[in-house]
Amino acid sequence: MDLVTLGSAGDKAVMCQDVQGRRTIEEAVVSTPAAATPGRPLAEGTAARARGLTKAYGSGETTVLALDSVDVDIARGRFTTVMGPSGSGKSTLMHCLAGLDTVSAGQVWIGDTEITGLKDRELTRLRRDRIGFMFQSFNLIPTLNALENITLPMDIAGRKPDEEWLDRVIDTLGLRDRLKHRPSQLSGGQQQRVACARALASRPELIFADEPTGNLDSRSGLEVLGFLREAVDSLGQTVVMVTHDPGAAAHSDLVLYLADGRIVDEMEHPTAEAVLERMRLFAGAQTPAGGDDGGPGNAGGPGHAGGPAGSGRTAPVRRVDGAPRTPRIPGSTRPSRPGAAGDRFVEDGPRGTDGDGAAVEEA
Repeated sequence: MDLVTLGSAGDKAVMCQDVQGRRTIEEAVVSTPAAATPGRPLAEGTAARARGLTKAYGSGETTVLALDSVDVDIARGRFTTVMGPSGSGKSTLMHCLAGLDTVSAGQVWIGDTEITGLKDRELTRLRRDRIGFMFQSFNLIPTLNALENITLPMDIAGRKPDEEWLDRVIDTLGLRDRLKHRPSQLSGGQQQRVACARALASRPELIFADEPTGNLDSRSGLEVLGFLREAVDSLGQTVVMVTHDPGAAAHSDLVLYLADGRIVDEMEHPTAEAVLERMRLFAGAQTPAGGDDGGPGNAGGPGHAGGPAGSGRTAPVRRVDGAPRTPRIPGSTRPSRPGAAGDRFVEDGPRGTDGDGAAVEEA
C-alpha cells in the first residue's frame, strides 16, 4: 500500500514489498561500490540517476535486501518501464528514485539535485514541485471534483497553474466534460485519467507510475497508456512506469528488468511479443535443468542446482551469506553478477522455504 500526503512537511510513504532474504544490511553497505563524487557532471539528458543504490529492510537475521548496489540512468523525455518478478525490487526502486523512501546506501539524483541527503521538508518540496505520481489506487480526494483534484498539488504549494498548459493536459486526456464530476461519478478509467492529469498539471520533471493500469479493465488501461505515451511524445514529459504487463511495457521506449534487487537486462524499443519472450527466457534461466522433471541436477552433480535426483522440485541456489545467485538471461545485454571469489553455494532442501514460500537457507 502506498500512502502519499501531498505538500505536507511530514509526509511519508508506507510501502509493503515482498522480497527474498539476502545479505545483511552491514554486508550490503560495506560491499556497496564507491558512489559518484559530489559535483560529478550530470549526464546530458538525464532526468534521474542512482549510483550504488542499496535498500534493506529489517535488522539482524530478519534483514532483507530489496535493492543491491543498483546503477541506473533515466533518460529525459523518454518513457522507461521497470519489470521483474514479484519481490524483485521494482516498486522499491521507483520509491527510492522518487524520494518516497530512504536508501540504505548509495546516492540518487533528480536532475542535478542529490536527494539522498535532503531533509524531510526539502524532500516534500522537491516531490511537490518537480515530480508527478500515479499509483494503482488513484488516490483522489472524494470530496473534490476532477478539476480540484488535478490542481490540488499546486493549490497546496500556493502556485497558480499555467492555464494554457492545464487546458492542453485536460484536452489531451479527454476530461473537458468531466471536470465538475467527483470521483464517485467517474469510471475507473476516468479516475485514472484525472490522476494522470494531476501528475502532469504542474509540468513536473518526472512522472512515476506504479502499476497505473492495475485496477483498470483492458480498454481503460490502453487509454491511460496511450495518454502516458502522448505525454512523452507531445508534451515532452519523462515517465517511469512499473508494471508486470508486457503489453503495457510495449508503450515505452526502454524496458529495464530487475531480479534479486539488481538490473539484469534491458530492451530498447520493446514490443509485447519481445517482452513476453524475454520474460520467458528469464523464467527459464531461473529454473535449472533437471529440477522440474525429477532428473539429475546440473553438471555440479545430483542436487547441486537442479535439485535432488528424482525429487521433482527445483532447489534455489543461494550464497551462504543469504544472497541468491542472479542467473544470466539468454541474449541479455547485462551480464549476471558473478559470486565473489571464495563464495560457496548451498542448496535449499525440501524444507528450505518459510511459511510464505520464500526460500530460506538450511543449517
